[in-house]
Order: sequence, then structure tokens, then C-alpha cells
Amino acid sequence: MAHTVPAMTELAAPAGWRTVDFLADLHLEPAQPATLDALRRYLDATPADAVFFLGDLFEVWVGDDAMAEPGSFEGQCCALLAAAAARRALFFMHGNRDFLVGTAFTRQTGVGLLADPTVLSFAGRRWLLSHGDALCLNDVEYQRFRAVARNPEWQARLLARPLAERRAQGRSARSESEARKRSGSAVYADVDADAAVAWLRAARAQALIHGHTHLPADHVLAPGLARHVLTDWDLQAHPPRAGVLRLTADGLQRLAVAPT
Repeated sequence: MAHTVPAMTELAAPAGWRTVDFLADLHLEPAQPATLDALRRYLDATPADAVFFLGDLFEVWVGDDAMAEPGSFEGQCCALLAAAAARRALFFMHGNRDFLVGTAFTRQTGVGLLADPTVLSFAGRRWLLSHGDALCLNDVEYQRFRAVARNPEWQARLLARPLAERRAQGRSARSESEARKRSGSAVYADVDADAAVAWLRAARAQALIHGHTHLPADHVLAPGLARHVLTDWDLQAHPPRAGVLRLTADGLQRLAVAPT
């Protein structure tokens, strides 16, 4: 599948930032309470000046109005994020599961919304940030869906449906996804290396940081160009998975978030 280089949004880190953390693919949902607990412990303990959630923070997000339902899981998550955002800068980038997160979420939580991709200038270098799904060009069926799902008119029509209907659709989509995983028929495409190099050169960046693929690793794409993939979080897996990619002036470091 042919690729095009998107527009690049720029974000310059304030001079006072010394530590930046990157996370992705937490897939927060009511059925995974241990993941939310791990996130709470991490946000209480991290020394980071800023935390970047690079997509799929939520397993499914059916609309910002879900936050207002009394006792809702979305409301609990947003209260946690709002408390953390009062202490340090938090940023969120849409993923393939939570692309319906909107401005009401950012107002209520104080979490900044990032375009995909964004170039972060920090510690004298330029870092290209993305969820990563737009670079998985071999997943042709998903790329067709993504083009539709990111259309504002399509989203507006979906969000106009009753919340209960949207919740039912979200549960159905998740059940289908879990069934594919159990059957072994789920196929996960990786990032297209040529497209990643084109993005990096357009961004004048030396490193791409992304999630989506659930294949944490560090790749050399070309001389002076690298790709760093974030881990997903699953505290009920054996062994459990949860991790952070930490950036300081000294470079990148992978850190595990320990379960209770």
C-alpha cells in the first residue's frame, strides 16, 4: 500500500523538563482492574515532568458523554488522570481503540491532546511521536477503516446515537476482537520501515517512538535513524506486562511497572 507523509505538529519541551515518560496500549477497561491500579501507582511514583500516552489508553471509548454517567469506569479513569495532570503535564494521542476521545475529555482531565504524528523537541533532539497504526500499511483492511473512522462527519453521526447503543457496539467489537485472538486468526501487521524512514526524514528527527504493534523493541531503520516500540499493558497476562520508555538528557531507558 502506498504511503504519504502527513503534516507534522511541533511541540517544544519547556526548559524545566528533565524527564519524559512514554506509554501506550494500556487498553483500560472494567475487566482489567489491575491495569488501572498499576497506572495509579505509576502516576503517584513517577518523577517525570511529562507523561505521553501514545494511543489506546482505553480499550474502547464510545464518547465523552460516557464520563458523566454516575459511577462509570470512564469517569473513574478521568478522575485519576485529572489528579495526575494537576501535578505534571499529561498528553494523549488517539489510538485505534480510542479515536473518539474529544475536547470534553481534555477539558475535564487537563490532559493535552496531541496530533498524530507530533515532533517533540527535547534535550537538543527531535523525537517523532505516533501511535503507529497509520504506518502499518500491510493491514489494508484496517487502513480503509481508519480512513473512515477518522472522518469528522462519520464520527459525528456515530456520536449522535444513544450512549447505550454505542456501549453495546463497543462490547460487540471487543468480543469479536477477543474471539479472533482466541482462534489464532488475528493478524497483526508491523510498521512499514520505508514509511517510517520517510516520516523521520520529513520530521528532521532521528528517532520514532510509537505503540500499537505490541512488539516492544528497538530497531535501526537506517544510519542515524531508529524506531522504539512501546510495550502494551496487561497485568493479567503470565507474566504480566506493563512498562514505560523514559527519556532524559542521557537518552532512553526501558522501565517495567511492577504488579502488586
